Amino acid sequence: MNVALIKPTAAEVASDVFAAARDRLPGKGPVAEARRAAFDDFAKKGLPHRRVEEWKYTDLRVLLREVAALAAPPDAAALKRAEAALATLDVTGAHRLVLVDGVFAPSLSDTTLEAGVTTHRLADILNDAGNATRADLLRTNATADIMVALNAALATDGVVLGVADDAKLTKPLHIVHVATQSAASLATRSFLKLGKGSQATLVESFIAAGGAQTYQTHDAVVLWAGEGAHLDHIRLVEDARDAANISTAIVTLGTGTQYRAFNLTSGAAVSRYQAFVRFGGENAHADVNGVSLLNGRQHADNTLVLDHTVPHCTSNEVFRAVVDEAAHSVFQGRINVHPDAQKTDARMMTRALLLSDEAEADNKPELEIFADDVQCGHGATTGALDDSLLFYLRARGLPEKEAQALLIQAFVGEAMEAIADESLRDVAIATAERWLARRG
Repeated sequence: MNVALIKPTAAEVASDVFAAARDRLPGKGPVAEARRAAFDDFAKKGLPHRRVEEWKYTDLRVLLREVAALAAPPDAAALKRAEAALATLDVTGAHRLVLVDGVFAPSLSDTTLEAGVTTHRLADILNDAGNATRADLLRTNATADIMVALNAALATDGVVLGVADDAKLTKPLHIVHVATQSAASLATRSFLKLGKGSQATLVESFIAAGGAQTYQTHDAVVLWAGEGAHLDHIRLVEDARDAANISTAIVTLGTGTQYRAFNLTSGAAVSRYQAFVRFGGENAHADVNGVSLLNGRQHADNTLVLDHTVPHCTSNEVFRAVVDEAAHSVFQGRINVHPDAQKTDARMMTRALLLSDEAEADNKPELEIFADDVQCGHGATTGALDDSLLFYLRARGLPEKEAQALLIQAFVGEAMEAIADESLRDVAIATAERWLARRG
């Protein structure tokens, strides 16, 4: 007798995950319909793979294989482990909003924020039958990305923040994602809307607690900046070394807005940060920078799409990757200049530093220009440490690893200097220093 073992496909596994979680997902009626439509979109395509151009270098069918079951709501023991993990965070002096295993944790969060700031749980809004627009929070026209659809289908909770017109926040808003369960998925979606003339700093941290392993984070954050608003957005990805982190930022900039973003990836076995930035008003400016510090067999992907749709807007992208051992860095950046976006000035530069013969870096900068009065440029470099500079430092008595560390710090420094808040810049520098110290 022949026995054939048939393994379910990733789409079938995801379907089982969705079916098992459906009853506990917040929202009925239109919200449930929006979830079903989003999941159907995901199910038709499955996990993205190398034949999908935007995912050419990050084949999730190989790297992720399947979608893990949603994490159970955190119990008292999980909250205690999360509290212990929060004590290790370097970010201080911020209003902390904590999501534990994909669920907002009021007992670990700051309930009193500055004047002009409103905060709500996403789950409460989705469950509010009187809110006719609640299903719209799970829909977006910014992108048809497969993983954004999965996030919409499975999002269990998140925070919805609003900053009033002309409010100038003195403390950062800090969303902390804590994983306490192993082999589970955390699906969250958060929102921040800045009123006219307001200023705010948003920090996102991703950490593990209590030895959580092989979990998956599926996160999305949607940001709106009103006329004349200023927003700094800092992301610190320090997940467990065998975890996966797939995160998306969807950003809309109004007239005269200033947006500065910085992403630092040093954790997770597989990570992808994708940002979709749309210039919706004239004279807006965006600085989108990042640093990836990778070793072992880590795989980190930074993918950016900047849509210049109106005139007189500027953007600048600076990304650095330090890749050691058999790690793999990916950068994909596309600047779209639409026909009406005259007087656009857009720049993009990515550099990768390879510290071993097995390290790999794939850089793919792109320009798509349909206007004739613009200034746009891009560049990409990949190389090793400069032997002459290394010799110079060694000749002055520095050990090889210490000399390398100085050169690496200088290499990533340009991207880190874009962090306006000095204390947050120090946090990023301290993370880089810890990474370098672990090299020995």
